[in-house]
Amino acid sequence: MSMEDTLHTSVFSPTLTPAGGANQVRVRAYNERLVLSLIRLHGSLSKAEIARRSGLSAQTASVIMRSLEKEGLLLRGAPVRGKVGQPSIPMQLNPDAVFSFGVKIGRRSADLVLMDFVGRIRLQLHETFAFPLPDRIMAFITKGISSLEAKLDEKQRGRIAGIGIAAPFELWNWAKEVGAPEGAMEVWRNFDLQAEASARISYPVYLQNDATSACGAELVFGIGPSYPDFVYFFIGSFIGGGIVLNSAIFSGRTGTAGAVGPLPVRGKNGETRQLLEIASIFVLERMLQEKGIDPEPLWYSADEWIDFGEPLENWIQETAKALAQAIVAAASIIDFSAAVIDGGFPDWVRERIVRATIEEARKLDLQGVVMPEIVEGAVGPQARAVGGASLPIFARYLTDQSVLFKEIASDRPHPVQSDRG
Repeated sequence: MSMEDTLHTSVFSPTLTPAGGANQVRVRAYNERLVLSLIRLHGSLSKAEIARRSGLSAQTASVIMRSLEKEGLLLRGAPVRGKVGQPSIPMQLNPDAVFSFGVKIGRRSADLVLMDFVGRIRLQLHETFAFPLPDRIMAFITKGISSLEAKLDEKQRGRIAGIGIAAPFELWNWAKEVGAPEGAMEVWRNFDLQAEASARISYPVYLQNDATSACGAELVFGIGPSYPDFVYFFIGSFIGGGIVLNSAIFSGRTGTAGAVGPLPVRGKNGETRQLLEIASIFVLERMLQEKGIDPEPLWYSADEWIDFGEPLENWIQETAKALAQAIVAAASIIDFSAAVIDGGFPDWVRERIVRATIEEARKLDLQGVVMPEIVEGAVGPQARAVGGASLPIFARYLTDQSVLFKEIASDRPHPVQSDRG
């Protein structure tokens, strides 16, 4: 393990109605979530700006913000003087008010992060392995939490909202590709990860697919405000992804929408293959092994990647060709504004993949296809852990993400009003 000092999707959507069905406590709770969420989105807002953007009365907004400040969730910024009247005081989230743990479980490594209220990673642990097994993962989580807790004071520990776990669905699949012994990964098939973690940890435990978590992190903390609809690709040991429609994660009937890995694409010899068989880091690992190059740096951390020369360049080019086909296929079905590419690698690798994908897309037959803008992800290699850590914060303090992005478009979401503030 290594220690170094260094936000999701809509996980909570209160079912409240403006008239009749909600008591005062529930109304207040929703409006407080709305205020916190708007401030998180914009960085800082005055009471007048909160009232204008939320649709709350000035009195209600003022009462809520005073209450949140008293609870330590908000901090006062420097007064901003206008041409007339008293200066306005912008309010911002207190980074130290809330913390959460985020776990990423991968097929070659695991990460544990401690994130603050504004999405900054304060502490993190990283562990690599040949392939994941439940006992080792549980030990990593429990011992890791104890290790990070030891670095916090009592007050900070009391502000931990929970732990969010981002893990691949069906971890037992594709065992051969990661080099696991036959049958070794089958133990995951009947392992209830959330229940087992809850039995060992005193905090609330939330679980989400790893690629969906990464997509949610991109929606909230990355390019989300600029692109209301995008298809998302995260290249880890295996490529995964997600879909954002109308500024909200679309998970589909079974929760697997955006699972881009099985998409059929043409290989370099014209054969039909799955996207994950080309555009995944385990493929690069094999290419390095074939050249006698140690692939271990791939799994240490993104910062420790080196330029592996010809194998890396060949992998980037093949990945770009496959991604270009996948993007055209996606754009043929949904009019996405962007195709976002990110992964568990350094920025310079991501930039090369995106540039190559743009070039490969230009070579394809695009008649009848309105192509999205192909862009780099903004969150980076820790997107899965960040998305996981966001789960408890959204569940306890913030509101449905789609409400906020409707606010961007209309400038006036519709809160639950209260005549008592």
